[in-house]
Amino acid sequence: MRTALFLLLLLAVAAVPGSLFPQRPANPASVTQYIQDNPGTGPWLDRFQLFDVYSSAWFSAIYLLLFISLIGCVIPRAKVHWKALRSKPPRTPKNLSRLPEYGTLAVPAGAGLTAAEAAKDAAQLLRKRGYRVEARDLETDRPSVAAERGFAKETGNLVFHVCLIGVLGSIAVGGLFGYNGQRVVVEGETFVNTLVGYDTFSPGTNFTESQLAPYSITLDDFDVTFDRQSSTGKVQPLDFTASVTVKEDPNDEPRTETLKVNEPLTIGGTRVFLVGNGYAPVVTVRDGEGNIAFQGPVVGVPTDGVYTSLMVIKAPDAKPDQLGFVGFFLPTALIDGNGVSFSGDPDPANPQLNLNSYYGDLGLDDGVPGNVFVLDTEGLTPLNNRDLDSGGIVLAMNQIQDLPDGKGSISFDGLLRYAALDIHYDPAKYAVLIFAVLSLTGLSASLFLARRRVWVRTGTNDDGRIMVEYGLLARGEDARLETEAEALRNLLEKKWMAAGAAPRKDGPDTLADASVAGSTGRTEESGKDD
Repeated sequence: MRTALFLLLLLAVAAVPGSLFPQRPANPASVTQYIQDNPGTGPWLDRFQLFDVYSSAWFSAIYLLLFISLIGCVIPRAKVHWKALRSKPPRTPKNLSRLPEYGTLAVPAGAGLTAAEAAKDAAQLLRKRGYRVEARDLETDRPSVAAERGFAKETGNLVFHVCLIGVLGSIAVGGLFGYNGQRVVVEGETFVNTLVGYDTFSPGTNFTESQLAPYSITLDDFDVTFDRQSSTGKVQPLDFTASVTVKEDPNDEPRTETLKVNEPLTIGGTRVFLVGNGYAPVVTVRDGEGNIAFQGPVVGVPTDGVYTSLMVIKAPDAKPDQLGFVGFFLPTALIDGNGVSFSGDPDPANPQLNLNSYYGDLGLDDGVPGNVFVLDTEGLTPLNNRDLDSGGIVLAMNQIQDLPDGKGSISFDGLLRYAALDIHYDPAKYAVLIFAVLSLTGLSASLFLARRRVWVRTGTNDDGRIMVEYGLLARGEDARLETEAEALRNLLEKKWMAAGAAPRKDGPDTLADASVAGSTGRTEESGKDD
């Protein structure tokens, strides 16, 4: 157990770099940028797999050692617990007064009980309270009862550790056979669940393409509701709703679904989450020869609450030179006192494109992957920007602008919205849930249940009274042991009081008066003749 706790702590410490450095499975572009910005330390961090912490060799080694340690911890404890479940309660100690909770009482001779009968009554009461009971030496003049309960405490402890192993194993299975991917879908477009359909895709170690269910999702409409009555004076989003058409299989009938934030769709065993949205202006770029070099919606990356969006347009097929554009999109364009455009509202009341244009080699023909949302202007020749006589490109809806030097033109043809989807498949998620619930149940049992032992010894005094002494012992800390002793005493008194025997004239008037020790707790016996 000490080893398992140390490894658990070590696993927590080993996970810290995953929060300090960008992780390649989540954002490979950030990792590439980090290495470029830190040419001295970046490659060394990569060698030590600090950009792939959770799949690194050293993190996996700690994970596997913890797994093995837990198994090595549980198996011996399970054997000991199984043996304890089958064993009899321990024999009655010779001196019960040494136990943490101890008490005695006397049953009047007129109750018509023998010592053996009193022991049987005590055994019956303890059995009703959930104790495992064994009466011993009933044929002698000093019979006793041994009782024990609380085995569910250790059972819960074992269930917790077994389920913890189950959780770790299920997470490992999910990491091996699951996958996670992202896709930006513009209104009117259809996403098909194939590898080429994803913008980014992170497969598990043992993933195969056959695991992809053949479903499709078409984004019919995307609606955003804003609150303009906010006390802060800022426009706040209230609701994001994506209306989609889903087909589980190419031969199935399509059905309409609604996708919202925190209300994912379950399709083909995967969960589809709505994680982002924005605007996608529709543009047409013509090259210097008059041919269409690019046409379609361009996804903008929102940078603030009013959807001022970064725009990058690349036209590598343009002739005679490749064309690139970078700038921003304003849903509701306004102009401040300095003549600078800004967006005043997230709804498209006055949509406007503000772009700079470049020509030259975009670097897409080298086969090196790049970020579609970044235009590397180094090595490109500017055509339009504020510092040139041509100025920047400012386009309202349905406007067109020619590029300088006969390089072509660009037009703003329409405006669509898009939804960013996160598709997650984890074949072990239900197993993780079941093991997690069972582990919490077992942990609750191990924390709140108590392991207790009770002994009751009876005997006949010279005057005919039945003298009873009892003791309680807890295994570990038990703040309720005193309460249990008091409850046991009350049950014994009620049982023998209900016997209805009239007290002897020369004896005590009540059972309480006959008690040698009138309260629970550790007391010394006052009857010397016992």
